[in-house]
Amino acid sequence: MWQVLEVTVPVFAIILVGYLYARFRASDMAVANRLNVHLFVPALLFFVLSEKLPEASAILVPALGAGFVVLASGLLAWPVAWLAGWSARTVVPPMMFNNAGNLGLPLAALAFGDTGLALAVVLFVVSMTLHFTFGVFMLHGRASLGPLVYNPILLATIAGLWAHFGDWRAPGLLRPGIEMMADVSIPLMLVALGVRLTDVDLSQWRVGLVGALLCPASGLLAAWMFIAAFGLTGPEAGLLWLFGVLPPAVLNYILAEHYRRGPGQVASIVVMGNAAALVTIPVALYFILPG
Repeated sequence: MWQVLEVTVPVFAIILVGYLYARFRASDMAVANRLNVHLFVPALLFFVLSEKLPEASAILVPALGAGFVVLASGLLAWPVAWLAGWSARTVVPPMMFNNAGNLGLPLAALAFGDTGLALAVVLFVVSMTLHFTFGVFMLHGRASLGPLVYNPILLATIAGLWAHFGDWRAPGLLRPGIEMMADVSIPLMLVALGVRLTDVDLSQWRVGLVGALLCPASGLLAAWMFIAAFGLTGPEAGLLWLFGVLPPAVLNYILAEHYRRGPGQVASIVVMGNAAALVTIPVALYFILPG
């Protein structure tokens, strides 16, 4: 239990700081979020991928696992949405695309160290790529490569992978600056998540409650199927369990609002799902962490 607290308390404490600050002082996170997406998160991805990524043979299975969990979660959630009479294009994407950035990266770093963070970055990249392709197709009815071509996160990922597999490293004078920028990204993600949780309408609480339970349930079931099929153990299995139990990403709400796909319903799912994570993630970590 102490291990669980060591992993979860720092993460949720920073989220709480962002939430309380926004409750008592009006906060516009647009500029900070834009800086994070355009500068700090790309710096994190480039630094981790170029400096800390394991060999290709070690990342292939986790990457496949992330893709399987995302897609299988959608298949598992689809009949639930249909039976409840909700639009699958609205309810299913939040079940598929979880908070692998805001929560997944810091939790993986605290639970599994640098190796866990490197593999969590791989899971995050797979999830983001699917979100901006298949996820946008589900919301919009058609997919475009434009958002990916100019996406700083994808560009940083390509550069980091090229540096890693080409055995190239950033110059010694620049590396500390890149690492300092990378260190900004995760705390800023958590503060932004806390701020965002103050700004959502909960009028659609019924779909929010179902989504809050269905997201980790479908993710864990999908993770179990993949882990059992490949016989995974150790940190690889632990990271996929953690990936499966994560709540819906805030990006689901932003895209639902942009494409006008039930933003009120999605907002409730995101908020209640992240609130439920206060219970589901510590419980999951209790069984995931060794010892």
